[in-house]
Amino acid sequence: MSGSAPDLPGKKKHVPYVPETMEMKEFTLRAVLLGLLLTIVLGAANAYLGLRAGITIAATYPAAVIAMAAMRAWKGSLLEENIARTAGSIGESVAAGAIFTIPAFLIAKAWPSFGPGDAYWKSTALIMVGSILGVLFISLVRRGMVEDPELPFPESLAASEIHKAGQRGAEAAKYLFWNIGVGGVVYLLGRFGLFAADKDFYFGVGSLGRSQVRLGGVGTTNALAAGGASMAPAPSVSPAYLGVGYIIGLRLAALQFSGGVLAWGLMVPLMMYFLGPQLKQYIPADTPDDWATMAAAVWRFIVRPIAVGGMLVGAAYTLYNMRASLTAGLGKAFSDLRQTAEQQSKLARTERYMSSKVVFGLIAVMFVLMCFLYIHISGLVWPAVLAAVVMLVVGFIFATVSGNLVGFIGSSNNPISGLTLSTLIIAALLMVALGVHGPSGVAAVLGVAAVVCVSAAVAGELLQDFKVGYILGGTPSQIQNAELIAVVVASLVMYWPLYLLHTAFGFGSRALPAPQAGLMATLAIGIVGGDMPWPLVVVGVCFGIGLIMMQVKSPMLVAVGMYLPFETTFAIFLGGVFRSIGDWMAKKRGLNAAQQARAENAGVLTASGLIAGEAICGLLWAGVIALSYAQQSWLQWAAAWATRIKAAQIFEHPLYVGGIMVMTLLAVLMIFLPLSSAGDPNEPAPPTAMM
Repeated sequence: MSGSAPDLPGKKKHVPYVPETMEMKEFTLRAVLLGLLLTIVLGAANAYLGLRAGITIAATYPAAVIAMAAMRAWKGSLLEENIARTAGSIGESVAAGAIFTIPAFLIAKAWPSFGPGDAYWKSTALIMVGSILGVLFISLVRRGMVEDPELPFPESLAASEIHKAGQRGAEAAKYLFWNIGVGGVVYLLGRFGLFAADKDFYFGVGSLGRSQVRLGGVGTTNALAAGGASMAPAPSVSPAYLGVGYIIGLRLAALQFSGGVLAWGLMVPLMMYFLGPQLKQYIPADTPDDWATMAAAVWRFIVRPIAVGGMLVGAAYTLYNMRASLTAGLGKAFSDLRQTAEQQSKLARTERYMSSKVVFGLIAVMFVLMCFLYIHISGLVWPAVLAAVVMLVVGFIFATVSGNLVGFIGSSNNPISGLTLSTLIIAALLMVALGVHGPSGVAAVLGVAAVVCVSAAVAGELLQDFKVGYILGGTPSQIQNAELIAVVVASLVMYWPLYLLHTAFGFGSRALPAPQAGLMATLAIGIVGGDMPWPLVVVGVCFGIGLIMMQVKSPMLVAVGMYLPFETTFAIFLGGVFRSIGDWMAKKRGLNAAQQARAENAGVLTASGLIAGEAICGLLWAGVIALSYAQQSWLQWAAAWATRIKAAQIFEHPLYVGGIMVMTLLAVLMIFLPLSSAGDPNEPAPPTAMM
């Protein structure tokens, strides 16, 4: 980072886009208000999408584009845009943490109802404490992680390119905004049924399975008797996933994809082959006998707990590998306690962080509030205090791990639910060891999980924002202030979209399945009640240890690849392959350093546009879906149109072959557009996008 921090020998000094000596409008009222409006709207949209589909869409790119458009209209500065985007994007992370855990209290019957009198203040307090702690935890270790050259920060880079493209003129904006359009159009065409964006293929394992295998399914009765088929999801036709893979590169994308290959290419087919008709003993008894559903159930209820065990080991190994930067970051935070206000004012603008005294003081206040909160939720005293201590330690660990994962794969693919499951297991074991059972024990476990979940989600997003600020030249303390204001506002309002959705559909219903919250409730009840598949978690722990012994670079990424949907990791991997092909062709063409830099810039802008286009249209589509369920009389006309839009289909039965054709066109775009931008070999190299 530029400023007073010394540079390591051989390390090239980072030069931010806005020089540290330049004073520019940044933390202004209009920027903050715009950010708060965005965080409420984008957070509510993601709350609906997550409860309905189990996923959230990164709000960084919509917030960046809207902030840039608004600030240019108001003649605002680049750093004002950054503050508005920073405040506007955090609502998605608050929503993700809330929807994964808050409904679990009701599903597990730890709360009598979800009415405002019973649930508003408890929900708001849990969300707010977790959000504020996420900001504070990552503030302690941000320096080493932001400056780590091993962390590519794909989404931070993409967001910074959106802001810089608006400043660099028509050439840079052309690559970005045209591809925002491409990404959005491809996403919408998939939604409207021009092609199938996803497809499950089936393959046989065993003689009968091989003889009867066919695309799209297997005769259920005979296949069950043979124990002989499995499902292999194909890569999603997703401009966003392809763009993330392009930015992080083939090495990291392949490492993550290896986990998916292990899960779907080894574990699922072996279990289905050897267990056959006995599968119903290990998955929910009401699971239908079709192979698609059964394979998905094997992955969810058997493979995913193994992945959680691997993630526990991976988290510990990640912290071990980060010990130097974590120690340095904490040491700097403690040394800053002795720093006077005069010394702080002499630092370069890009070196000014929130005072460590304020950070540690707020953490102490949050700890006291957590103690009272857990006592109120569980009705217990000493177990609640101990739960608060565990939350503080585990919350810091997983906030750091979340930040590390965001540095590798971005916040869109950050497995927050997996980290929360790990926390839930630790907290539940603690409650069992203390002899706590029943609803009070479940409430205490879910309380710890809720705070850690929100904390980890917010920490990852804030570290992403720190990296964007690092690239653009923003003032870190202003970014922290904007985040704190935004998380408080988002926490105060997040209950209401949850309440409206629960009132309309009910958590856990077919219309609002809330899959992660249901899983959290099931595990909390299972562990506290003594019914938990511990052998699977232990297998995952042994698997993670084995990866470490084999010197795998990041066991955590492999475990995350097992935990994430295969079609997601496959698409990210293909994006890395496209990047690798483009780099190979650039070398074959003999491009010099200046041409390679121009091609690299164009490639990053292309990938960034594809990511942003899908994210923006994903949120618009989520709004259409939400509006189609509106019951209010004054919204009936809009709801009717939203229903027609949602039901509109180009083809009644879209084919994945069309998706393959679309993906081929995207590959051509991502490979050849950057190469065509290499330009004259005698032109000087531009500033590289890869900071």
